[in-house]
Amino acid sequence: MARSGGCTLVTGGAGFIGSHVVEALVARQERVLCLDNFDQFYDPDIKRANLRAVMGQPNFTLVEADIRDGERLEALCESHQVDRIFHAAARAGVRPSLLDPLLYEDVNVRGTIILLEVARRRPLKTFVFASSSSVYGGLQTVPFSEAASLSRPISPYAATKLAGELLCYTYHHLYGLPITCLRLFTVYGPRQRPEMAIHQFVRLIEEGQPVPLFGDGTVRRDFTYIDDIVQGVMAALDRPFPFEVFNLGESDTIELTDLIGVIEQCVGKKARIQALPAQPGDMPVTYADITKAKRSLNYRPTTPVKEGVCRFVDWFRARQRGEI
Repeated sequence: MARSGGCTLVTGGAGFIGSHVVEALVARQERVLCLDNFDQFYDPDIKRANLRAVMGQPNFTLVEADIRDGERLEALCESHQVDRIFHAAARAGVRPSLLDPLLYEDVNVRGTIILLEVARRRPLKTFVFASSSSVYGGLQTVPFSEAASLSRPISPYAATKLAGELLCYTYHHLYGLPITCLRLFTVYGPRQRPEMAIHQFVRLIEEGQPVPLFGDGTVRRDFTYIDDIVQGVMAALDRPFPFEVFNLGESDTIELTDLIGVIEQCVGKKARIQALPAQPGDMPVTYADITKAKRSLNYRPTTPVKEGVCRFVDWFRARQRGEI
């Protein structure tokens, strides 16, 4: 059902997660302002293709701009009457953040402050921040609870996401901004970034190329299908809180070697494994306690990893054939 008045700003709206949220909002006939800078982290044409289904829709506006341009943000939010924000724009990836930590700080921390400065001057219904399971660092107690004390992120990317959460609380405390932080757990599915594990592994196995396996393959991840994540994001946009933090995950884990086995089944080919040393900054496990999100957001993930991976393989092959 369409909202009366107001517009939702989605930063990073041409990216993997952002574009799915944009599509869900447009499908509900809501006005959406999609902001993306189309940087070169991966091919900008891929991100433009992510928006193909919504381009030309009367309730959708795409603006190419950077979240660090505060004056532009201010003008856009005013002219479009923005009253909700989903902030998904970020420099992503644990391993790349080790190579350029200053860029990650500039985009993810400074960029978030600039957006919060714009947000605090608006009559905003809610500000939803896309955080990450990486904020849990090397925490040994699983599943990860939002109540855990966090002070030891193990990559620059994780540190910037934790800093983003802290800044969100600061702006709630000082200015009363209604803010929800969503800790997203290893999201995958159609439009997943090309360098992410499932996308990369599917492509390499299809091509008969070696699949890099860092470490002994026993790291465990809580892989979460994109449709389940979108369900949680939409619930957070629809149910403002003064300030809350929620995990959005599948609340299930799988070892990396077992994940490769699932991909082999869905692709119908065996993987050629290339054993490599463990990577600094990689977490040994991610595992979401979603009790709080179930209670407060009615969050209900429904996609087991094998079903989700096979759906991704179908999408990957359709894209390779030029059908989407």
